[in-house]
Amino acid sequence: MKILDKYLLKTFLSTFFTVFIILFFIFILQSVWLFIAELAGKDLDLSMVIKFLLFAMPRIIPLVLPLSVLLASIMTFGNLAENYEFAAMKSAGISLQRAMKSLIIFISILSVIAFLFANNVIPYAEYKFINFRRNIAQLKPALAIAEGQFSNVGLYSIKVNKKSGVNGNTLTGITIHKKSAVGEGNKTVIKAKNGLLISSEQSNTLQMVLNDGYYYEDIIPKKYEDRSKVPFAKSSFKKYNINIDLSKLNKVDVNDVSVSNTNTMLNLSELNYTLDSLHKNKNTEIVSFSENINQRIGIPRGPKLSTQIKRKKTLPNNLLSMYPNDKKLNVLNYASNTIDNNLLSISGTNAELESKQKNINGHILAFYDKFVIAFACFLMFFIGAPLGAIIRKGGLGLPIVFAVLIFISFHFINTFGKRISQENGLSPVLGAWMSSLILSPLAILLTYRATNDIGLINMDIFMAPFQKLFQKVFPPPK
Repeated sequence: MKILDKYLLKTFLSTFFTVFIILFFIFILQSVWLFIAELAGKDLDLSMVIKFLLFAMPRIIPLVLPLSVLLASIMTFGNLAENYEFAAMKSAGISLQRAMKSLIIFISILSVIAFLFANNVIPYAEYKFINFRRNIAQLKPALAIAEGQFSNVGLYSIKVNKKSGVNGNTLTGITIHKKSAVGEGNKTVIKAKNGLLISSEQSNTLQMVLNDGYYYEDIIPKKYEDRSKVPFAKSSFKKYNINIDLSKLNKVDVNDVSVSNTNTMLNLSELNYTLDSLHKNKNTEIVSFSENINQRIGIPRGPKLSTQIKRKKTLPNNLLSMYPNDKKLNVLNYASNTIDNNLLSISGTNAELESKQKNINGHILAFYDKFVIAFACFLMFFIGAPLGAIIRKGGLGLPIVFAVLIFISFHFINTFGKRISQENGLSPVLGAWMSSLILSPLAILLTYRATNDIGLINMDIFMAPFQKLFQKVFPPPK
C-alpha cells in the first residue's frame, strides 16, 4: 500500500468512526426512548437494562451505517479539496478514481460485513429483543399494564388512563374486564376512579386495591326470550380488592424465547423457506375456495360439465315460468339469499387473501432489506466522495447539511416504497430497491462531474438561453 493510500484511508477511518459513534448514540437514544420510559424506575436490575439495550442496538445499524459513510465521505473529500490536496494530487497525475481506490476496497469490505450483520446479527437480536420484552412484562406485572389500552394479566383485561408512583403502581381511571373461566366471554366489568397495585417477591398473588367504583355483571336468564333484554346487576363500592394469581406468570425465565414468527427475526434461508410455505398456503386456500364456491352455485367439475351444458340448452329462457305462481317468490328469495351469502363469503375470503399477501410482501421486503443495506454503503460513498470534492468544504457545516438532506431523501423514499409495497400498490422487489434506484443516477452524475472537474451546477447551461434572448432584444452596436 502506497503512502497516499495509507493517508487517505487513515483520514477517512478516523472521521468515519467518530461520526459513527456520535450518530449511533443519538439514534439509540431516540429509538429506545419509549422503551426506556417504560422500564425506568420499575425495579429492574442493571444487568436486565443492559441486556435490553444490547438487544435493541443492532436494529439501529441500518440507519447509522449509510449515514456515517455519507457524512464521512463528504467531510474527508471536502477537507482534501478545501486544503488544495486534491490539486496537488492532480498535478502529480493522480486522478480522483485512483485516490478513491483504497477507500473503495474498504467500502466493499464494509458492505460485506453489513450484509452478514443484517443477515445474522440483526435477526438474532430482534428475536431476543421481542422475547425479552415479553418476559419482562410477565415478570413485572406493573409493566404489563400499559396506559390507554387493554392489557391482559391473568384472567383480567385491564385498562388504565394513567400510571404514576415510583414503580408505576398507582393507577387512575381503571376499567377491568373479567374473563369467564368457561369461555363465555367477559360478563363482568369493574370501573374505578383510582387504585393501587400491591405485590411482593415472596407472594404469587398480585393485589389490586380499587377505590370509588362500580361493579357490573351480566345476568343470563334461564328463559331464552328474556335474554334479549340483556339484564345486568350493578353495585357501587368505596374499596374493592382483587387478587390475581401470578403463579404461572412468575415462572418466567427472562432468557426463554418462544416468539419466532416475525419476518425481522429471520435470515435469508429462513425467509426463503417461510415464503415458500406462505405461497403454498395461499394457493391452497385459493383452490379450496374456488372449489367450494363452485359447488355452492352448482358448477360441476370434470366430465359432468359438458353434460350440464347440454342440459342447459334445453332449459327455457325464463326459468321462473317452470314454477307455479305461489312458489316463484320462494325461488326469488332463495336465489337472493344465496347470492348475498356467496358475496359475503367472497368478500371475507378476499380480505383474508389480501392479509396473507401483505404478510408475503413483508417477508419479501425483509429479504431484500439485507441486500439494500450493503448497497446503501456503496451508494452513499459514491454520492458523498464526489460531492465533497465538488463543494470543497470540510468540517461540520455544509457537509452536514448535504448529508442530512440526502439521507432524509433516501430514508423517505425507502419508507414510502415499503409502505406502498406492503399494501400491494407496488412490487415488493421494486419497493425495497426504490430508494437505491432513484439515487443511483445522482451518484453516477456526481462521480462524473467530480472526475471531469465540473462544478455542482453549471450556471452556463442555465444562463445561455437568457444571454441569447438578451442579445436578440438588445443587439450589440456594429
